[in-house]
Amino acid sequence: MSRHIAIIGAGITGVTTAYALLERGYNVTVLDRHRYAAMETSFANGGQLSASNAEVWNNWTTVLKGLRWLFRPDAPLLLNPKLSWHKYSWLAEFLGNIRHYRANTVETVRLAIDARKYLLDVAQREGIDFDLERRGILHIYHNKTSFDAGSAVNRLLCEGGLDRHPVTPEEIRNIEPALTRSYYGGFFTPSDATGDIHKFSRGLAEACKRRGASFIGDALVERIDAELDGIRISWSAIENQGSASSHTLEADGVVICAGVASRQFASMLGDRINVYPVKGYSITVGLDDDKSQQAAPTVSLLDEAAKIVTSRLGSQRFRVAGTAEFNGLNRDIRADRIQPLVDWVRHNFPAVATSGVVPWAGLRPMMPNMMPVVRPGRRPGVFYNTGHGHLGWTLSAATAQIVAENIERVGVRL
Repeated sequence: MSRHIAIIGAGITGVTTAYALLERGYNVTVLDRHRYAAMETSFANGGQLSASNAEVWNNWTTVLKGLRWLFRPDAPLLLNPKLSWHKYSWLAEFLGNIRHYRANTVETVRLAIDARKYLLDVAQREGIDFDLERRGILHIYHNKTSFDAGSAVNRLLCEGGLDRHPVTPEEIRNIEPALTRSYYGGFFTPSDATGDIHKFSRGLAEACKRRGASFIGDALVERIDAELDGIRISWSAIENQGSASSHTLEADGVVICAGVASRQFASMLGDRINVYPVKGYSITVGLDDDKSQQAAPTVSLLDEAAKIVTSRLGSQRFRVAGTAEFNGLNRDIRADRIQPLVDWVRHNFPAVATSGVVPWAGLRPMMPNMMPVVRPGRRPGVFYNTGHGHLGWTLSAATAQIVAENIERVGVRL
């Protein structure tokens, strides 16, 4: 009889984990507090499958920039200085991991390259349409200082196995003719890609259902008990009139893929998963006329100075994302954080109409070392695949394989 694995969370990590387990013959049930898959951080991210953005943030340059930006509401990185033990203890651990910057960056690149192959293979096999563009990712730099710093990062990315090379201002314009401003130089990664994370996640969830997985939406998980005889998950279903009914799910194992809620669930299970919610913002620009469609870039971009990334999602959508905000479990969409994204589009692509902008904010689940947590828990049958930070879309297909291999190797019972 096949073992039954429950997965908490139906975002990109949850659905890729479900698929990896189904391929290995497990029975799978996925629970999520939303009715549908991919309704939180996997809803409207920057769209980049970007091994070229695998540099971890643990370095003194990031710290110094953050201090300079502390009192700028439109800064790429914003820290709410309000006292919070979780936030400041997390930041202390972040500083302690600066010594691992090099090793963690190289390892993240390797994971990202593996993940890209897995994800594209799955999409082809299952026929998932997610506005995939395989035009590469272009990083642009405005001055020599930032370009030289980018060169040092590029050496680490290449050490991890990435084909990423410098390009001149003329080559930048050839790669993406919509870029008409003056730039010092850039780096181009032809193997990187972009796509709609929400469309992919929903498509993969449907593929999992076809393979026999059960998805339970509107499920508020209240308790997880891991005993020698298995896992018991207590959850409440929110019904039509707002009333709730209580349920229990029994399984042989559980994988926590719950994003920023993973810390709470880990605590129930006697583990410490120090995820902090780092808010990111995006806008989706509707390209509703021919002029806007022609003026918007088709190659994915990363503007190093603004810390803004872009993706073209089909002919009629342009996704622009950026910023990191340390403000706890706050999901508010702030106008002063959205406006810099709109202004960036207007400055760089003035012919693109911005009347049809849809703003969004999501909470990235970040660990202090910027590395995902992919390991068994202390109790039998408990596993984690979480804490991917800003690279969940980029890394999830590889970490799903790792956690599935862990379950096969360790087993779900003592």
